[in-house]
Amino acid sequence: MAASKRNIIVGQSGGPTSVINSSLAGVYKTAKERGFHKVYGMLHGIQGFLDEQYVDLSTQIHSDMDIELLKRTPSAFLGSCRFKLPEIHEDTDTYEKIFQILDKLDIEAFIYIGGNDSMDTIKKLSDYAIIKGHSQKFLGVPKTIDNDLALTDHTPGFGSAAKYIAASTKEVIRDALGLTYNKEMITVIEVMGRNAGWLTGATALARTEECDGPDLIYLPEILFDMEKFEKKVTELLKKKHSIVIAVSEGIKTADGKYVCELSGGADYVDAFGHKQLQGTAAYLAGHLGAVIGCKTRSIEFSTLQRSASHMASRVDVNEAFMVGGAAVKAADEGDSGKMVVIDRVSDDPYMSAAGIYDVHRIANNEKLVPRTWVNKEGNYVTQEFINYIEPLIQGDYQPFMVNGLPQHLVLNKK
Repeated sequence: MAASKRNIIVGQSGGPTSVINSSLAGVYKTAKERGFHKVYGMLHGIQGFLDEQYVDLSTQIHSDMDIELLKRTPSAFLGSCRFKLPEIHEDTDTYEKIFQILDKLDIEAFIYIGGNDSMDTIKKLSDYAIIKGHSQKFLGVPKTIDNDLALTDHTPGFGSAAKYIAASTKEVIRDALGLTYNKEMITVIEVMGRNAGWLTGATALARTEECDGPDLIYLPEILFDMEKFEKKVTELLKKKHSIVIAVSEGIKTADGKYVCELSGGADYVDAFGHKQLQGTAAYLAGHLGAVIGCKTRSIEFSTLQRSASHMASRVDVNEAFMVGGAAVKAADEGDSGKMVVIDRVSDDPYMSAAGIYDVHRIANNEKLVPRTWVNKEGNYVTQEFINYIEPLIQGDYQPFMVNGLPQHLVLNKK
């Protein structure tokens, strides 16, 4: 392959984050610095790529200012997808089509920014390349607010989501306190997290010098006991008028049912077999209102927790950029079938560095909150959890404001 034709392609997959585009910026800037001729962007990940939907990123990013604007832009700039590649032995035609397009574009390195399911894509493509003798390199860049990827200390996107969740929890608590003169009220906050409770645990950061934080926190790692839950809430109401409870959307009862399913929800299933979870807080608030007989309300942070770039952590933005660049460097130096990870070098002062691991050790594995980081009762996180997460929310990355609102970089498809 001629040196002038060294091209690279990058895609984004899965649920976006407020810093996923910082990783994209890291890929683009580093690829240009290391002499790649063209940097292509897949439109809507591998699904769009199969339809030959891609763009030359030099037509979108014209200056260092555009790179800075991209780093401050939430959601997936290139568009995302939730698309599961078939098993190699089941459908070689799909893989042949992918490699035909890669060859046509003179692609030397394929970078995919995503979570667990995206790393499954990198694993399959790198395996197929080895089987068929293709020369392309395949690297994964971690991305998920869920923080559930194995082997990496944490994932880009998590710190900013945690910062937003903690700040919003403080604000919800203040709001509730102003509404409970001579009356009781229970507020149930629902936070994203199917199997891993990292995000829900972040609500504990709201416990500060001037704020008590949430009263109870329930993670999906611990089976949810409705009877104990009711009893605990009733006990707390004897001591204070306002109770604030944080729950993961994926909490389950002992019989394996999601709590949100108790109200008849979670019917939709995606390509990876994941049920759509919603309504956990609404169900619990309604249930408590009926059982206890006081005012209740439910609050879902929903997509706000992954798109609030105006609340992004500077640590998170910088690390997202770092891992994007590290993936390009690794591919350029001959690595393939790997995912870049973040290694925590020290806590005080906090320092991190990019490492790299075999994607086969990461894909389809989930990192859960350790049981020792949850209290004995299973209704709050420990100080070890808080010490782990606190460095990740530090610093701000102020958006560029125009007419009082954040400015974003928008894809031009013309």
